[in-house]
Amino acid sequence: MHLISTTSDLAAACEALAAHDYVAVDTEFLRETTFWPKLCVVQMAGPDTAVVVDALADGLDMAPFLDLMKNERVVKVFHSGRQDIEIVFNLGGFVPHPIFDTQVAAMVCGFGDSISYDQLVQRVSGHHIDKSSRFTDWTRRPLTQKQYDYALSDVTHLRDAYHHLKKRLADQGRSDWVADEMEVLTSHETYDLDPVNAWTRLKLRVKKPIELAILQELAAWREREARARDVPRSRILKDDAIYEIAADQPRDASALGNLRSLSKGYERSRAGEEILACVQRALAIPRDQLPVIPRGKPMPDGAGAAVDLMKVLLKLVCEKHGVASKVVATVDELEAIATDDEADVPALKGWRRELFGTEALKLKHGRLALSFDGRKVIAVECEPPPPKVRNGVK
Repeated sequence: MHLISTTSDLAAACEALAAHDYVAVDTEFLRETTFWPKLCVVQMAGPDTAVVVDALADGLDMAPFLDLMKNERVVKVFHSGRQDIEIVFNLGGFVPHPIFDTQVAAMVCGFGDSISYDQLVQRVSGHHIDKSSRFTDWTRRPLTQKQYDYALSDVTHLRDAYHHLKKRLADQGRSDWVADEMEVLTSHETYDLDPVNAWTRLKLRVKKPIELAILQELAAWREREARARDVPRSRILKDDAIYEIAADQPRDASALGNLRSLSKGYERSRAGEEILACVQRALAIPRDQLPVIPRGKPMPDGAGAAVDLMKVLLKLVCEKHGVASKVVATVDELEAIATDDEADVPALKGWRRELFGTEALKLKHGRLALSFDGRKVIAVECEPPPPKVRNGVK
């Protein structure tokens, strides 16, 4: 089997791939014991070639691969590509552009919410992917023929899925829909979370502003420590420990040592000292400067029923147009629409508004009704209800 393991071979392969308008890309990596993913294998395919790159080969310089990822003339094709893109970002400090994510495209084309790669391949081409190598140890060398075949098939089938979905999007006039969805995947902020904002990854199991302040300090400290030591966040401090510290607010090592979520002796470690420093910094914040606990805007009376109706309408619209509901509107967006006709949500912008948002507003204001025709629920245009009369005044 042919496996690229030298910089010169990688440069030649990337030069050949750069001559085409797209390249299908996938990666194999490990991150169970590290903060940053450890790249093991890169596989790439163009219209007439496919290669597997041993990213762990001695002396291999990944610069040619990164240059290809920077090439704006070449569309980089991924499936559920966030982790693959994160690897490129960590290696080169940039986000590949332009990109095409087949999972997102499949949702726009009506393949359901977040379809898996093997399911997409089966529905597009009828091929069944052997998944037995998916969770093998990609750090062991030499790679087996089975691992090589698995890695290569990942991008050759991805290439076929790209052609199918690209044509289908063009036929349906939905190419721009996918382009809109790529904005989050190509955002620099998606892959470079400021430690100050690390608390947003946690569920807010706090009730008081001071607890939130402590949680923010601890999350930022943990993020910086995990990055610096290249270990998973949980190796530094588990989520449950953060919640318990925020609630108990220990002032000294003795109090910290009494927490059930921390191992015995933790309070005497350097980490224990830094955790107590985090707590002290939060406790020193003036009361009027403490962070406000984010809370959803309360919905007016009857808005909950409106949301329930919009859920039904969303299902109807998405089934009619063959698009996944997940990509059209979320429950949070429906709640926002129920509260505010001018809500700043994607469902009331662009193609989503044309497809669903306008209909949702009609339903909310009584200009659209849901009815059952004996077989299924249907949407029916209707006259708006008369204005309410209050104290004899319309």
